[in-house]
Amino acid sequence: MKVNVEVECTPEEARRALGLPDLTPIHERYVAMVNEAMSGQVKPELIEGMMRSWAPMSEAGMGFWRRMFEGNAPKPD
Repeated sequence: MKVNVEVECTPEEARRALGLPDLTPIHERYVAMVNEAMSGQVKPELIEGMMRSWAPMSEAGMGFWRRMFEGNAPKPD
C-alpha cells in the first residue's frame, strides 16, 4: 500500500512545524557583511575568518573566496 500526503505551507510554516530555528537574523547579517566587504568597508580577512568558522570548506574553496574578495578590495593609496 502506498499513501501520498501533500501539505501546502510556506517555508516559514514548514520550519516552525519541524521545530527548526529561525536563522534569518544570521543570514541577514552574513549578507550585510559580504555587501560591506564588496564595497570596501570590511577587510577580506574578516570575511574569510567568518566563513572558516561558519562553513568549513576545502582549501580550494577558501582560495576561491579569497581571490574573489582580493579582486574587489580597494587599492591602497
